[in-house]
Amino acid sequence: MTRGSQRERDRERAAARAGGKGKNAEDGLTPEQRRERDGKALQEKAAKKAAQAAAASSGGGAGSKGAAKK
Repeated sequence: MTRGSQRERDRERAAARAGGKGKNAEDGLTPEQRRERDGKALQEKAAKKAAQAAAASSGGGAGSKGAAKK
């Protein structure tokens, strides 16, 4: 019965490759705390994106993106 052994080894290898990827429901937070954390992260991300868009629009006009590169 080597087939069962192979499956176990494959599972172990897959788990090792996955490492810390994926969602971790066991992070010690309540659903409310998780919602707060995620909401804050989304707000920060939106603010950063808005700041980048504002900087790009006031960055010097048309054609300025590739003009300095050589």
